[in-house]
Amino acid sequence: MYNSHKYLSPEAVSSLGSIEIKARLIVEGFMSGLHKSPYHGFSVEFAEHRQYHPGDDLRYLDWKIVGRTNRYYIKQFEEETNLRCTVVVDSSASMNYASKGNITKFDYAACLAASFCYLMMKQQDAAGLVLYNSDLVNFLPPKKKASYLQEILKILGSAVPSMQTGTSDALHKLADQLPKRGMVIVISDFFDDIQSIVQALKHFRHNGHEVIAIQVLDPREKDFDFGADANFKDIETGEELMTQPYQIKKSYTEEFQRFVIQLKHECRIRGVEYLQIDTSQPYAIALREYLFKRNRQ
Repeated sequence: MYNSHKYLSPEAVSSLGSIEIKARLIVEGFMSGLHKSPYHGFSVEFAEHRQYHPGDDLRYLDWKIVGRTNRYYIKQFEEETNLRCTVVVDSSASMNYASKGNITKFDYAACLAASFCYLMMKQQDAAGLVLYNSDLVNFLPPKKKASYLQEILKILGSAVPSMQTGTSDALHKLADQLPKRGMVIVISDFFDDIQSIVQALKHFRHNGHEVIAIQVLDPREKDFDFGADANFKDIETGEELMTQPYQIKKSYTEEFQRFVIQLKHECRIRGVEYLQIDTSQPYAIALREYLFKRNRQ
């Protein structure tokens, strides 16, 4: 890993001012570190060529590259190489959770979404934003103009998580509204019925979109290290439960692992990229996943 990770940590970023400043620092620190790391070679501009695939029109084969390298590449034009990407953020009440010493899942997701959009604009890609809870709350379709980024950041900076989660219904509704093939990045804790979530993600795939599902969790949701007596409150319903965490830790962690393994498996068999990240980890992990996917387009 590269040293700039420490500047991309949620703890360091959370002490900054506006979400625009946070996104710029995250992206610029990430790209700086990327150029000094084994992950160099990612382009921050659109590609002019891509590797030949069977069935491609041979009229666009670049014979100069064939002659120099004996490799087959197709010439691409700007409208073919620019990407349309929609970043979808869960803004339901469950995303407002944070254990001691960590930022909320929503704050993490919002910073990550802002960073994605900032990076996309630098790549001359079209970026869009969707916030949802039990329904679509905000929908900014992908656009490429630089001034559009300010609209996206304004919404992310002022959003407040509320209401119950309705991931499946919201995503199905969105899939019916996105007009063109592109990339869809969904950021959520995915604390909902797995099969309904996966069917909604599959809807995007059916419509020709590439999909990345990023599960954002709090560290305590993964390890259940709450100490002695604890009072658990459901943020969405208000239901409370007093218990001793050590008594149920084993059963909780086993059930949690089953949930994650199933979600990951269901995503994989449907061609959806899955990434789990918690709010103590650097944003660079998710940005790197995006660039891998972007450069395979």
